Amino acid sequence: MVRSLWTAATGMIAQQQNVDTIANNLANVNTVGYKTETNEFKSLLYQTLQTKTTTANAEHKPIGAQVGLGVRNAAITSQFTNGALLESESATSFAIQGKGFFSVRGNDGQTYYTRNGDFNFNLVNANEDLVLSTSDGLPVLGTNGQPIQLPATIGGQKVIANRVTVDANGQVCYPDDQNNPQPIAGLQIGMTQFQNPKGLNKEGDSLYSVTAASGQPMNEANNNALEKSVIRQGYLEGSNVQVADEMVNLIVAQRAYELNSKAITTTDDMMQTANQLKR
Repeated sequence: MVRSLWTAATGMIAQQQNVDTIANNLANVNTVGYKTETNEFKSLLYQTLQTKTTTANAEHKPIGAQVGLGVRNAAITSQFTNGALLESESATSFAIQGKGFFSVRGNDGQTYYTRNGDFNFNLVNANEDLVLSTSDGLPVLGTNGQPIQLPATIGGQKVIANRVTVDANGQVCYPDDQNNPQPIAGLQIGMTQFQNPKGLNKEGDSLYSVTAASGQPMNEANNNALEKSVIRQGYLEGSNVQVADEMVNLIVAQRAYELNSKAITTTDDMMQTANQLKR
C-alpha cells in the first residue's frame, strides 16, 4: 500500500506542472506571436510482481504481473500553428503568414528567432540612420544576416520612418518623388524556417534559439525548396491560445489532481485500518 502513496504523489506533481503550463498559456493569451504549449506525459518504471510462469495446475500462464510506479512530465511542446491577424495602426507592425521566423541579434551577439513582429525604428548614430528593432531594442536582421538599417537620407530627402513600406516578400521600400514605393537595395527582412520548430529552445521575451533538435536555420531567400512566408505590414500575429480549450484542460487537470489526492487519503485510511487490527 505504501507504493500507492508514491504513485499518487507523482500524479499530483505531474498535474501541478500541467496546471502551470495552462496558466502560462492563459497569461499569454494577448502576447503577440505566442504559441500555446501542451504537456506530454509518460509512465514511470514498472515493478514486476510475478514473471511468466504456470498455474497450480501446470497450465501455461504467458502473462506476468507488473504494477506501474506513476507518471512524469515527458515534454512541454509548443504548437506552431498560425495565430489570427490583428490590425495595427503602426507602420512597423508585421505579421507572418507561413512557417517563417524573424531573425534578431541579441545583446550577446547571437542570433535569435521570433514570431513577434511588433517592431520600431531606432536612431543608431550621429548620422540619424534608422534601424528596425524589436520593442527591446534588438536589431531585426535581413536576408543577408545584417541589421535592417536605413540611411538618414534617400535621394537627397530626409527619411521619415512612417513612410517606409514593406511588401509581402519583406522588401523594404521608400516612396520616390511621385510617391511610388521603390525598393531599397540590400534591405529585405529575412525569413528563417526550421525542420523541427518544436525543438527550438524558449529564451523568454518571445525569443527562440537554435538547438540540435530544431536543426539549423534555413534562409528562405537562399532555399527555393521552402514554401515562402508572407509578411503583412500593419498587422500583428495574435497568440494561438484557445481560451475555451485551456479552460477545459484546466478542469480536467484539476479533477485528475483531486483523484490522485483521493488515492493518497484512501491509502492512508487502509493503512490506518491495518494498524488497528492488532487491537
